[in-house]
Amino acid sequence: MACGTMMTGGFQEGAINHMVEVQFGMSRTGDLTVIYTEPTSARSLYSLQSLQGVEHAEAFRYVPVNLRFEHRSYRTAVSGIPPRGELMRLLDANLTIIDVPEHGVILTDYLAELLQIRPGDMLTLEVLEGQRPTVQVPVVGTAKEYLGVSAYMQRSSLNRLLKEGEAITGAWLSVDDRYQKEVYAELKGMPRIAGVVEQKSAIRAFYDTIAESVLFFTFISTLLGGSIAFGVIYNSMRIALSERNRELASLRVLGFQRGEVAYILLGELALLTLVAIPLGLLLGYGLCAFMAFQFDTDLYRIPLVLGINVYAFAALVVIASSIISAIMIWRNLAHLDMVAVLKTKE
Repeated sequence: MACGTMMTGGFQEGAINHMVEVQFGMSRTGDLTVIYTEPTSARSLYSLQSLQGVEHAEAFRYVPVNLRFEHRSYRTAVSGIPPRGELMRLLDANLTIIDVPEHGVILTDYLAELLQIRPGDMLTLEVLEGQRPTVQVPVVGTAKEYLGVSAYMQRSSLNRLLKEGEAITGAWLSVDDRYQKEVYAELKGMPRIAGVVEQKSAIRAFYDTIAESVLFFTFISTLLGGSIAFGVIYNSMRIALSERNRELASLRVLGFQRGEVAYILLGELALLTLVAIPLGLLLGYGLCAFMAFQFDTDLYRIPLVLGINVYAFAALVVIASSIISAIMIWRNLAHLDMVAVLKTKE
């Protein structure tokens, strides 16, 4: 149990780092996200590209919708993104880049589970802005995302469905680090721009909110696991010593050395500890899988990522607790009451 508890602490830190790496390092790689006050012409992208320091820009169209399939529905947004984009990539379950098809919609895997819809089914989109049309599109695949729930289409296809021309809601920008502050300040002063999101700030905000509470729990579970490991192992050795105190003292009277007596007592406990470690690792994997399942929400999903360092740290804590306990018991073996054994009539 101590080994399994240690794993629940180490697993969450690695899982959060994996979430950030996938979400911001592999999927959304832009430095700045520009959001307009209202849908505007795609020609406005040229003014963003002309800013000094902007290396690449990709426009997107964000449309609030109510997704409906059979009797199930979910209110979210459809994002129209460019095909084969460099700053926004959709990933499958194996973290392989998938292309956005010309026709159809791609849902995040969690959203597909909520709607219980599969590729090939027809999904109803009830648009919640403008003329509020209702259209049906086929689901062509699912994408892996750990933050939020959304649906994706090619921007040109989404514009055709809405019959609005080449409209965009915002853009992702790749900016040279030397000019990032200047570009950010200039964008904030532009008209019709509602806000600018800096990716580094978004990552910091993520760690300050979700990760902070989870990492605090990681510290508590690690401390708890270490305390359980030391307490259980040391108490087991103390109980074994008290139960066999007389036998061990008799062996010392018969001429056994202190190390030989310690080998009899501590060897058995060492064997039990070594047997318990793989069982604890197996139990820890089950606990981590259960926690990852329970953390699935609309806001975020924590992946089940268990590196070798998680297993190694849990095992090392148990082994270290065993060694410290053994050293303390070794000192107690020097004070066996051999005189009391000699006085016993038996």
